[in-house]
Amino acid sequence: MTKKTTATLGSRHTDAVAALVRVLPTMSPLVATVYSGAIPAGQLDAAVGASFVGAVSADIAVVVRDSKTVTAAAAVEPALISVEDVLRPSLEAAAETLGTGVLGSTNTQDATALFSDADTVVFELTDGGENAGWFLMRIRENGTVGTFDNRAGNESVVGKLGRINSVEMALTVEIGRTRMSVRDVLALEPGAVIELDRSAGAPADVLLNGRLIAHGEIVVVDQDYAVRITRILDVAEGLS
Repeated sequence: MTKKTTATLGSRHTDAVAALVRVLPTMSPLVATVYSGAIPAGQLDAAVGASFVGAVSADIAVVVRDSKTVTAAAAVEPALISVEDVLRPSLEAAAETLGTGVLGSTNTQDATALFSDADTVVFELTDGGENAGWFLMRIRENGTVGTFDNRAGNESVVGKLGRINSVEMALTVEIGRTRMSVRDVLALEPGAVIELDRSAGAPADVLLNGRLIAHGEIVVVDQDYAVRITRILDVAEGLS
């Protein structure tokens, strides 16, 4: 299958692939060039990718010719660490160029549909002129479910949730708690230090309408505080 695209190559694409190549574990630096040819049969079956949701949303994926060379360059034991974990930092680096947002879980999927989409830009990754793999990136409308999103197969639920897209909910970030007597509270004055129940560097709790839904780390974005989501909790964990 030969790649046909109507997407316009932009700085977001080139910045993303440049960031990915810098972090991608390889024995020597790779060169990325825009690609419009065919990808050999079977190569797209084991693409490693993730969906990014933010001000700019996208589906990104990496296809490597030989996963053993990647794990070897990363100096990890394939039996202990999956190729998804090895490639995750590279995908995160590419996603960070898109701005503030959340990168979903990394999955291995057949990327044939992503490759054949006219909105997908494909880069060939070469090492000394030899093909080492490909990088695929499709920028999509904010809020749509992506190819590598775990929710992609549940379109009926997504459609129902779409009816309440405009409902506002309170999202709270909690860095810790403490218990104080009324006497101590009344004695507070400027400069007082309140000790919380967790250590410095511990993840913050993210609560939606008072219910714990995720853990994250506090970051600074343009001089404003923000939280980077590090783990999404399932229903059972959030209720515990």
